[in-house]
Amino acid sequence: MRRKMVLVALLVFLSSSLTCGEKPDAPEDREKALKSSGPSASKMETGVRFKTFSYIDRQGIDMEAFRMLMPSDWQFEGGIKWVLNNPGMPASAGFRVWNPKGSEEFEVFPTQPFFWTNNQMTLSMFPVGSLYFGNEVRPLAGPVEALKQIVLPRFRHNVSGLRIVNEQFLPELAKAVGAGTQSQPGVSISADGGKIRVEYKKQGKTMEEEIYTVVQSMAFPIQTMAGVATNINWYVDYIFSFKAEKGELDKNSKMFQAIAYSFELSPKWFAKYNQVVEYLIQRQIQQIHSVGQLSKIISQTSNEISEMSMRSYYERQAVNDKIADNFSQYIRGTDKYYNPIEEKDVELPAGYDNVWANSLGEYVLSESPSFNPNIGSNLNWRKIEKK
Repeated sequence: MRRKMVLVALLVFLSSSLTCGEKPDAPEDREKALKSSGPSASKMETGVRFKTFSYIDRQGIDMEAFRMLMPSDWQFEGGIKWVLNNPGMPASAGFRVWNPKGSEEFEVFPTQPFFWTNNQMTLSMFPVGSLYFGNEVRPLAGPVEALKQIVLPRFRHNVSGLRIVNEQFLPELAKAVGAGTQSQPGVSISADGGKIRVEYKKQGKTMEEEIYTVVQSMAFPIQTMAGVATNINWYVDYIFSFKAEKGELDKNSKMFQAIAYSFELSPKWFAKYNQVVEYLIQRQIQQIHSVGQLSKIISQTSNEISEMSMRSYYERQAVNDKIADNFSQYIRGTDKYYNPIEEKDVELPAGYDNVWANSLGEYVLSESPSFNPNIGSNLNWRKIEKK
């Protein structure tokens, strides 16, 4: 039960303080080649260009943790952070991808772990606001309430004039997690999703932002001297947001959809992480005391990809897709293409009939039938088709 709990808890990423794991999508010499593509440069600018961004978890497992598409002139900040005082969720991460020439931004926030109980003796020792095995003690909240009372105060406290313009429960997000079923007798699992849209002032601009989350909880009985009590581990998880200057958010929905759809967690990294969690739980390690100890633990774990790991992995990807669907549900935001170079499907913004890819994981989209990025370029661009 504990293992399942922490698997579900991990995967929305945190800590925008980390940039050391950032991996460019091509070596420096290839980047120079991209910038000096000659006569085709002006034609490139008439289309939309994406690149594949790969993040390497250098602080912990030292392999690719995730990858995603992003517009080629956007920037990335953030990464995975290993939290040494929380063995139940030893790694979390968060990042933002934004347009340095505009206001558009896609952000993923840290999972917020909490604990609650009706055991008054436990609460007397661990009052509201304290930490219980690395989890903040706080009563269980619904998704919209959690967004308003937890996410906004913690991550949007530095803006002015913030107001909520819309709020909505989204049970389909929770269904995508696969929550609501018993993992074992006596353990009650539940989940619910929601979103809010807010407006606020930042750096002289009026911003619009739509924020999503899924709140998950696991309740289980505990025998005490006063009888049976209930402990609850719960998480404000899958926290995504789409942001732009007021009036531009919905216009950029195709772009945001493509980014969200493309986010792909590495199964190998996820399996390794699960092995670390299992190691900590089995040995009842309550705190990792140094990065050196963490490295030793990681080296002693297996690379096996278990069935449970893959099931959790696919649940993660399903929620990402649901969030992208919900954000642009009133338009056909993306089209699916088959990339024969990487032998996989890719979601890209809809409305472009001329789409090209190269071996560096880059894509160019154009509305012009005569557009050809190979002209004047030293890269090999290949036209790809809709599925």
